[in-house]
Amino acid sequence: MKVARFQTEGEISYGVLDQAEHGDGVELVELTGDPMVAGYDTTGRRFRLEDVRLLAPVIPRSKVVCVGKNYADHVAEMADVTGGEAPEAPLLFLKPNTSVIGPGDAIVRPEVSERVEHEGELALVIGAVAKDVPEENALTVVFGFTCANDVTARDLQIADGQWTRGKGFDTFCPLGPVIETDPDLRDARIVTRVNGEIRQEGRTSQLIHSLARIVSYASQAFTLLPGDVILTGTPAGVGPLDAGDTVEVEIEGIGILRNSVV
Repeated sequence: MKVARFQTEGEISYGVLDQAEHGDGVELVELTGDPMVAGYDTTGRRFRLEDVRLLAPVIPRSKVVCVGKNYADHVAEMADVTGGEAPEAPLLFLKPNTSVIGPGDAIVRPEVSERVEHEGELALVIGAVAKDVPEENALTVVFGFTCANDVTARDLQIADGQWTRGKGFDTFCPLGPVIETDPDLRDARIVTRVNGEIRQEGRTSQLIHSLARIVSYASQAFTLLPGDVILTGTPAGVGPLDAGDTVEVEIEGIGILRNSVV
């Protein structure tokens, strides 16, 4: 099931994607509220997808948790920046929830950075309060999955020697376009394009640390709350974003997250 958060007629609503009742196309079936809280009761209203503005499918209640160096090919390409060894345990860092934007929103290059880069990633959306979750049960606290872009001011990441500022600017965490509650992620393709050109390409089967391992490990450090988001790492091919670019992150079974750069 694909869940969207959208705006129409000045109102923000949640909905699930469905085939149009009449003719071709896709419609949003409006829900009575956030499905993580209110379930899937509907209002009876339907909207054509092209008539609404999709928003970030979730605004994290407290945090965006990120995993660094979780694809071997990316570890190799970043050896000069972060070292050439894959971490034995998930390497965690945080983005503030103020960095989150939705599909179609603009990524803003900060004036203090001369090199802003894309990092297309699979993201998990937490659906239940979770602390010290065993790995074998970890995915039961996940509400669904979406596309993410871990936008990074690479020069600041290098200069600071740690990652908070370089990855935490406003607009540096695009999410969307929807949350898929039950995708097949055993070997899903992840692609990042800039102006239509493929820059990154990988598969979820290449993750060094599994999704369940990541959730369990993060929950040992801090309580995960419904709506919190976990970015799971990026494949090789990270590269620059310039003003005027359009960047897309596509994950098989979920959709395409598209943002402009200004």
